[in-house]
Amino acid sequence: MLTEVKNQIKVVFLSIKYSVMRELLNRFTFISNVIFMMLNNASMIIQWLVLFSLRENMGGYTFKEVLLLWGIASSTFGFSRFFFYKAFSLSSIINEGKLDSYIVQPKNILISIITSDISVSALGDLLYGYIMLVFYGLSIKSFLLFTYFIITGGIIIAAISVILNSLSFWFGNTDVIAETGNHLMTNFATYPDGIFKGIAKALLFTLIPVGISNYIPVHVIVNFDLNLFLINTTVCIFLIYFAFITFYTGLKRYSSSNLMSSKI
Repeated sequence: MLTEVKNQIKVVFLSIKYSVMRELLNRFTFISNVIFMMLNNASMIIQWLVLFSLRENMGGYTFKEVLLLWGIASSTFGFSRFFFYKAFSLSSIINEGKLDSYIVQPKNILISIITSDISVSALGDLLYGYIMLVFYGLSIKSFLLFTYFIITGGIIIAAISVILNSLSFWFGNTDVIAETGNHLMTNFATYPDGIFKGIAKALLFTLIPVGISNYIPVHVIVNFDLNLFLINTTVCIFLIYFAFITFYTGLKRYSSSNLMSSKI
């Protein structure tokens, strides 16, 4: 069992390595995509500078805590798109019958698919988050917690995308549903949870688990809470399990298009 896990992890990193090498064939494009994505994220901070010039507190967050929230939102987004990029176009792969070349390989099908490509600009999002952490206050504790939470947060985002995209096995093209879910996760991620009340806030900790992937990490880094830490970890593990169950249950309904192409 451990040998299989080690081999799968090795395959994943080899796949990502070859994807990076392929993108690096044009170094200028690679570097410019990363830099411009970081600059794009930085431009959004201006609106918060204006808001905090009017008041010192926003939804229970100070300006430094908003920077931390932005850092977590950016890095979790970047982590999910860099390591699990194909999780966000899984519906198209299913509907176009392009799973064939993955099914015949002696590897985990779902992992092989979602790690088969990368988004270069996502690396800019990932790095930008750490820049925000520096502005918030870099320490060994904050660095380790931040890194842990962008991993769990990125996995949560990717798992939700897998679940929504896997609905294509039953309902045909579910691109719109998956994109809507992804946009909701992204759009709410950069706003302090204190500005949401009642049903809206409940939804952000359940059906749209931005609260788990983004808000809880901020609260734990600012003021460590073991219970919140465990909630984040537990939800992450549950969503991984649910994503695999949903995908492999749906895979039994898959119809091949007889399109074969080699995959590394």
